[in-house]
Amino acid sequence: MDAPDSERQPTAAAMGHVLVVDDDGHIREVVRFALEHVGYRVTESNDGRSAWTLFEQQGNEFDLVVLDIVMPGLDGLDVCRRIRQTSKIPLIFLSSRDEELDRILGLELGADDYITKPFSPRELVARVKATLRRFAEVRAILAAGEARAGGLAGSQHSRDPQNQETLLRHGPLELNPVRHECRVSGQAVVLTVSEFGLLRALLERPGSVLSRKQLVDHAYGVEHYLSDRTVDSHVRRIRQKLKAAGHECVETVYGVGYRLVDEG
Repeated sequence: MDAPDSERQPTAAAMGHVLVVDDDGHIREVVRFALEHVGYRVTESNDGRSAWTLFEQQGNEFDLVVLDIVMPGLDGLDVCRRIRQTSKIPLIFLSSRDEELDRILGLELGADDYITKPFSPRELVARVKATLRRFAEVRAILAAGEARAGGLAGSQHSRDPQNQETLLRHGPLELNPVRHECRVSGQAVVLTVSEFGLLRALLERPGSVLSRKQLVDHAYGVEHYLSDRTVDSHVRRIRQKLKAAGHECVETVYGVGYRLVDEG
């Protein structure tokens, strides 16, 4: 696995702080070199228990976690479960397991991406960047929504008429990009950042068939990357959550991609 040969990017403080957890010292060395080469700060942990202790003590200092699954003692899945009980920090699994069920389980536990070994350091860096960009965009949207809500609270208006223009609707399904909220018939549906972005892309183009790449491009921009299998896993979770809320509207067009089914 060759490290990226691009020129060094902005400083580590500007790029972010990544916690890398893997019991293989060589893997940690490769990941550290790849991330530090483009400007990230890296902290290493060699097993799940020490990683969880580190996260409990310093979790607010990290911007993203790269987490191996197969480790002695406390494995990566258990670490992910514990992290997700208290934090929405971006998390990428880096694992030798390439079975579909393992990928699905990892994403269902709240991981944002899943990379299998052996891996390309360039791809790892690209996915770290893409994941952090997605979270930065969501934070910016939420901050803007909170600022707007604060301004309205101080005014004589109880609601902003223009806010209705931000809502995306499909039958009983309603998406509010400003507040990052999803509801079906008024019932809240909890979506991850990746799930929300993909569903928003479909809602903005009702009836249109979008390939997996088009979905990612529309959701996050052409510079972002999610593997086809990761997109499929996210869409599967979106369907499950919407179905549980009583609204099945995402259709697979085999060999092409996905679309939002027209009603009526």
